Amino acid sequence: GGAAGAPTISGELTIADVAPWWPHTHGTPALHRATLVLTDETGSTEIDLGRVGFRSLAPGAGPAHRVEVDGLDLHVNGVQVFARGAVWTPPDPITLNPDPAELRATVLAARDAGLNMLRIPGTTHYESSAFHDLCDELGILVWQDLMFANLDYPFSDPEFAQAATEEVDAVVRALAWRPSLAVVCGNSEVEQQVAMMGLDPALGRGEFFGEQVPALLARADCDAVHVPSAPSGGTRPFVPDRGVANWFGVGGYGRPVEDVRAAGVRFASECLAFANVPDEAVVAAVGPRGGVPRDAGASWDFADVRDGYLRRRFGVEPDELRVEDPERYLELSRALTGEVMATVFGEWRRADSPCHGGIVLWWRDVAPGAGWGLLDHRGGRKAAYHHLRRALAPIALWIVDEGLGGLRIHVANDPPRPLSAWLTLALHRDGEHPVDIAGRTIAVAPHAALEIDAEEMLGGFVDVGHHYRFGPLSHDLVVARLEAPDGSLLGQVCRTIGPALPERHDAAGLGLRATWGPGPEPAVSVILSTRRLVRGVRLHVPGRRPLDDAFDLAPGETRVIGLERDPNRPVEAATGWVTALELHGRIEIGT
Repeated sequence: GGAAGAPTISGELTIADVAPWWPHTHGTPALHRATLVLTDETGSTEIDLGRVGFRSLAPGAGPAHRVEVDGLDLHVNGVQVFARGAVWTPPDPITLNPDPAELRATVLAARDAGLNMLRIPGTTHYESSAFHDLCDELGILVWQDLMFANLDYPFSDPEFAQAATEEVDAVVRALAWRPSLAVVCGNSEVEQQVAMMGLDPALGRGEFFGEQVPALLARADCDAVHVPSAPSGGTRPFVPDRGVANWFGVGGYGRPVEDVRAAGVRFASECLAFANVPDEAVVAAVGPRGGVPRDAGASWDFADVRDGYLRRRFGVEPDELRVEDPERYLELSRALTGEVMATVFGEWRRADSPCHGGIVLWWRDVAPGAGWGLLDHRGGRKAAYHHLRRALAPIALWIVDEGLGGLRIHVANDPPRPLSAWLTLALHRDGEHPVDIAGRTIAVAPHAALEIDAEEMLGGFVDVGHHYRFGPLSHDLVVARLEAPDGSLLGQVCRTIGPALPERHDAAGLGLRATWGPGPEPAVSVILSTRRLVRGVRLHVPGRRPLDDAFDLAPGETRVIGLERDPNRPVEAATGWVTALELHGRIEIGT
């Protein structure tokens, strides 16, 4: 209905064969201009209704699916969508009025990272129409928390209950028509807080969030999935294998990475909190522990959590390394968090996984330093961003270690087109010398995935993961590579067998070279080539931002990395250098 005295117009319009709206990972987010034409005896009036999208949405595969038990399993236009996202943090957390260009760049970075969901948490504020317009345009699903979090709200007070109802009604009506709106969540951590205090979990499951909010959604014809609280489901709301979970088994709670399989997460409404190290300029300004988050009352912070994984992964003593070789400590730390995140999402993205999505805590740092963000406080892309970007790409390649079951190669093809590609699997010794190689053409249907046993692809048992250990290692490196029919790289994984700590060499010992690529000054690309494996390659070009970074170069590989303008730094012509985990120091980019 309209305001008092204003006319109300209602009706139904049937459109045949309309192009549907999709999350960008799975199709085109088609929007259509809508115009209302009013005609009377004096003429016609056109009212621009903006752009609308058409899509169907379901919380699971069928009517028997129960979110509180089975978790969130989004189906858009009848297609199962693995949701991968981040908790949204605005570009301007102080004034809450970001520059439109910066807002657009921040949301674009999420799309370019392969994210198809952003969660607006209940601890912040409702976002602007400009934000939601961008999500509609760019094909990013929105998980909208209502602004209730961590408190025992006085719904028994009639005035408070009325104000809360009016707030939710206004928010839902403003967003209900948007194709990007996928989830409306009643609150953040109200159920969890009650249960973790040792109280009856039912005290956190009130009528307002469980009954009134879904009624308001229905009244507004809003088809977004209703989640009463995040986390919620199961006998305790934080049990990971029921409902939706804020799961920090890997990350905040320091569990081994292998715990991701045992946890059986159905959907992670928050996950993977790591103190992600930013670039050198930010670290120089605030120090290596600047901006590191800490839970209230905890004796540890999230740099301590990261150090625990650093010790497990690389076998180093973080406290000693931080003092003896601080640059090495930071480089290993940058690589570590991205590698762990990619491993967890690779586990979750398997076709046989019970998990249907995860939302990383969080998108962008609100202060300088090693915060939870995949972007730093300026919008700069951290190393962890690039690791996740490759792991979450619509077309992605990854390897999962199944122990005595061997290594399994996984290929995902989320787009609506069939994938035909050339897959190569190679084994190397000493990070360089080829031992065995196999290749084949693979075909993956639209919105589908493929799993291949590495030994089957190689044609026989070679203990490719060195789990049986019948003899000495015949190889110490496994490289899987996926190429399009035109030879362009779709994905590559370099997996070392044996000690994980990279052994450093000079550039000549690696055969590593870096030269400027073609284009006007300053150069718009860098050409890299190597004889040996080089992990964690990072490009440093003042004023330019690499389109790919923190990646591995396989033995004998040549790769061209495009550059774009970096809004955070001035351009310096023909200036740049390369660092890597296997490289002593750095090498200048030459001609």
